[in-house]
Amino acid sequence: MSESGERWRIFCAIEIPRGVSSLATDHITVLRKLFPEVSASWNRDQNSHLTLKFIGEIPRAQVGLISQATERATASCSPFDFNIGGAGAFPKHGPPKVLWLGIEDGSGQLGQLHARLEEECASEGFAREERAFHPHLTIARLRKPEGTKKLAAAHTEMGFAPAAIHATEILVIRSQLSSQGSKYTTLSRHELGGEKPN
Repeated sequence: MSESGERWRIFCAIEIPRGVSSLATDHITVLRKLFPEVSASWNRDQNSHLTLKFIGEIPRAQVGLISQATERATASCSPFDFNIGGAGAFPKHGPPKVLWLGIEDGSGQLGQLHARLEEECASEGFAREERAFHPHLTIARLRKPEGTKKLAAAHTEMGFAPAAIHATEILVIRSQLSSQGSKYTTLSRHELGGEKPN
């Protein structure tokens, strides 16, 4: 495929600090030891991020438009804090397919940043997300139903103690899927600007 016709899988995210990622990795390690027979694709420590907007497959030539939209979205938003806490699984009914850690957006600033990003990406012609914004960290995708209900119950019962994160930037990331898992490449970083003092 020629470079002009190349398509890249793109999303926008907040990077999760190494310390918090390590806590999530410890949680995953316990579950994997308890349920080694369950077929799952587990998140790797270096790939921890909170997705704000999944763009999907787009022509490589349009990636710059996403970076420009992200820059505009971050310019009017101040750095802020949010917590990772709690644990659960999707869907609520039937065999679980995803294990997640919850996000607590007490200030509402995470939701505001997401809305700004949606608005700016839409202004560049990218589709808005139709579903409501329910931020979470995916730690596992379950491939087969065998044993998943017990795994999900243990994951939920273990819970995840609240861990604070200070958000200062959004990353535009390329995701490349392979049999070894996803490879993530940061294409651009956009600092949260906020109101500058006079």
